[in-house]
Amino acid sequence: MSLNGEHDWRSQRIASDGRAQTLPAEVDILIAGGGITGAGIALEAARAGYRVLLAEQKDFAWGSSSRSSKLVHGGLRYLKEGQWKLTRDSVRERQRLLNEAPGLVQPQSFAFSHYRGKGPSRWLFALGLAIYDKMAGSHARHQYNQTEYRWLAPHIRAEGLDGGMCYLDAKTDDVRLVLRVLQEARGLGAVCRNYLKVQHLLYDGDQVCGAALCGADSEDIVEVRAKIVINACGAWSDQLRKVLPDTQKLRPLRGSHLLFPAWRLPVAQAVSLMHPDDGRPVFLYPWEGVTLVGTTDLDHQESADQEPRISKQEVDYLMRALQWQFPSLALTTADVLSCYAGVRPVVDDGHADPSQVSRDHVLWQENGLLTVTGGKLTTFRLIAKEALDSLSDVLPLPDAAVGHERLFSPLNEINTPTGIPADLWQRLCGYYGNAVRDILNMRCNVPEAFVAGTQILWSELVWCARHESVHHLDDLLLRRTRYGLILPQGGEAHLSVLRGLCQTALGWDDQRWQHEQQRYLAIWREAYQLPAVSLQNS
Repeated sequence: MSLNGEHDWRSQRIASDGRAQTLPAEVDILIAGGGITGAGIALEAARAGYRVLLAEQKDFAWGSSSRSSKLVHGGLRYLKEGQWKLTRDSVRERQRLLNEAPGLVQPQSFAFSHYRGKGPSRWLFALGLAIYDKMAGSHARHQYNQTEYRWLAPHIRAEGLDGGMCYLDAKTDDVRLVLRVLQEARGLGAVCRNYLKVQHLLYDGDQVCGAALCGADSEDIVEVRAKIVINACGAWSDQLRKVLPDTQKLRPLRGSHLLFPAWRLPVAQAVSLMHPDDGRPVFLYPWEGVTLVGTTDLDHQESADQEPRISKQEVDYLMRALQWQFPSLALTTADVLSCYAGVRPVVDDGHADPSQVSRDHVLWQENGLLTVTGGKLTTFRLIAKEALDSLSDVLPLPDAAVGHERLFSPLNEINTPTGIPADLWQRLCGYYGNAVRDILNMRCNVPEAFVAGTQILWSELVWCARHESVHHLDDLLLRRTRYGLILPQGGEAHLSVLRGLCQTALGWDDQRWQHEQQRYLAIWREAYQLPAVSLQNS
């Protein structure tokens, strides 16, 4: 292996976004897709000793894996739908992630209100939570009367309230989870590249034997041979399968979210409720210093290549739930900081109601192409292992397997720095692993350590700009950090400071910076700001 942790394979070079990338000419496994599914497979495959190349056509986690509900959970509602195995696997993986990734995956208490004549009965909900806890091997549920419950969840509707229950799940920053998994995969020799697109598949007879790859904004094409190609493209999976029979198997479903300042929608813990219109579950919880509200569930009819956007109907739907649950806060759309929408790669099983479609994952082997799609953020490790197990007949295990089962390598011994709160230190360690020391040692010529109104260190932004394959400004501000989600107007007011810190680190001249800033603000206004009609009607 080479000094940078990657195999010394016969290599070839390709241009991408003005940069030269070195790619192997032949691998064991070529993975198309750099979301959580592709990243998980890359890690498990590298751990098993395979030669791995992962290619993501946009940015890492650009699709569903940056636009999820940020929850690492068992899926309590799946019990009602009879998906027992999915729930059991999910709660066990949740516990594993809580144990192995503190700071990155954090426990989150949920409060569920009981209203007379609405939602599931108290005893039925208690039974579901008892099963949930039994599967997780814990006892985290508690029941409260009306007075006790209103202390836990202030501002909620008092009319008809008959107490409530609390239970435990977990939350994460979904992109940082993907990036930590990729960090581990690279450390074991996997080559992982963003802005590298599968132009078309290569064939030996009728069998897939590799792919032609092209860089972003480049006409360069290189061919990489592979013993197996894995399609982990999420909502784009059918596009890669378009040359095969029975192509259309996915049903893209959109889930949209709103973010509010914590002072305007204050919640000490997550609140889960049944929507007053249709009884669907809606939740809100504290995340990255703001309050996140979600989610919707409807068929997504637009192109998967466009930034998904929340619709006015979805805004109205979520606002009605909030206004019903928190009438005293008098919330309007003018209070919304930002919004985002994600497209779930759900397998079409014929259900008319999108909320009834199974969230379990599926695997298809078709002429040497293995498609892995569906599933949940929480169970990515199990999905990756199942995908590799399915290849045992065509891809024997090499002798170079790494003999440990921990998801992440242990952190080097680092004492908590003086002056940094324990929760912030745990977050930094969880988000960046052993790179945390470099971030803390970085000196930034700004009077304050933090971006105003956030928990983001200016040094985080600079480190990410230098070391985390940032090609565009939106990579840095919407994914490497959540700067654009948690600041008013996408953080436009701080961009001049950001430029002084990050322009050199990114290697951009003034013209490129101006172009990237305009591009970022256009994306933010198009996909992360409320539709204009929603603001007009607030």
